[in-house]
Amino acid sequence: MGEFTSEQKQGPILEGPRPAVPGRRRGRVPGPAAPLDGHEAAAILERTRAAVDPELRRAVDSLPGSMRRIARYHFGWEHADGTPAVGNAGKAIRPALVLTAARALGGRGVAAVRAAVAVELVHNFTLLHDDVMDRDTTRRHRPTAWTVFGDTDAILAGDALQALAQRLLAEDPHPASGAAAARLAACVVELCAGQQADTAMERRGPHEVTLDEVLAMAEAKTGALLGCACALGALYAGADEADVEALDAFGRELGLAFQLIDDVIGIWGDPRRTGKPAGADLMARKKSLPVVAALAAGTPAAADLAELYRSPYDEGDLERTVLAVERAGGRAWAQSQADGRIGRAMRELFRAVSDPEAAGGLLALAQFVTRRST
Repeated sequence: MGEFTSEQKQGPILEGPRPAVPGRRRGRVPGPAAPLDGHEAAAILERTRAAVDPELRRAVDSLPGSMRRIARYHFGWEHADGTPAVGNAGKAIRPALVLTAARALGGRGVAAVRAAVAVELVHNFTLLHDDVMDRDTTRRHRPTAWTVFGDTDAILAGDALQALAQRLLAEDPHPASGAAAARLAACVVELCAGQQADTAMERRGPHEVTLDEVLAMAEAKTGALLGCACALGALYAGADEADVEALDAFGRELGLAFQLIDDVIGIWGDPRRTGKPAGADLMARKKSLPVVAALAAGTPAAADLAELYRSPYDEGDLERTVLAVERAGGRAWAQSQADGRIGRAMRELFRAVSDPEAAGGLLALAQFVTRRST
């Protein structure tokens, strides 16, 4: 994607007539708007990437040379040898939530660009660290940073991205920047706690992890940053505390729905569409949400699944494991839970933004995040 400044690239996120601020009006909560066709979300994400990339590149380019090279490789801007690349820096969902939430509450997205970049930097800090901890060898269709530069350098580059995020907010003259920095720092602590809980669960037996625990872990790992992104947009729009908290809750519920759907796709998805091997989490004996729900079912299929999970993966076990999760109700539970979380997210959104037209951008992003097929 080319280099565009926020002034050059205009659109509903950044400029133009701003919607009224309906969040101050408490009363009837309207139903969701009509389903969208996906083009609005794609346009929002494209405009977001154009708006945040210049500031994101400036921030990354301020790093010392060794960490700058790793970060630029991770974002897809350079090859491992330092030559320019036209890579995939990600979909920009989280910064899009920041800018779109600001617009939904009557603010100007352009004023929240630094906050959006800060959220994107924190997201990529977590990706660099997760890849090391999970020993993932590919991300965005290329080798992960740790496989190219080593564990130590990849971890340090991730640390630097988190520090950059805080510096951006500390230097931002916007009146909401202090509250935003505090909220983002608290979110990072929650993300780390969620990751620690996730890794600790992998060392426990099949029946030693409860659904409440795994849902809390998923909220911390996935929902917290989506909620923080929405809350930062609300803060930069000058919203009151109730609206900020409602948008945080919207993002958290959306994040849980995303994780539930992602876990279903991880088991039953088509590798040609997902880009990941089918059942990789089952082979690694990970306790994803559908698996924990299936293990808790107390049925013969659940007992069969528990027996499989007590032993290391053996070639040929995958089909049997997938069938046991489905027969024990893991897939149906996850899909039902995802639907319920989406409904909760919509209720929280309309607590703060009661006009469906003003909420349209956030609705489009919510549908983009959750309407994925296996």
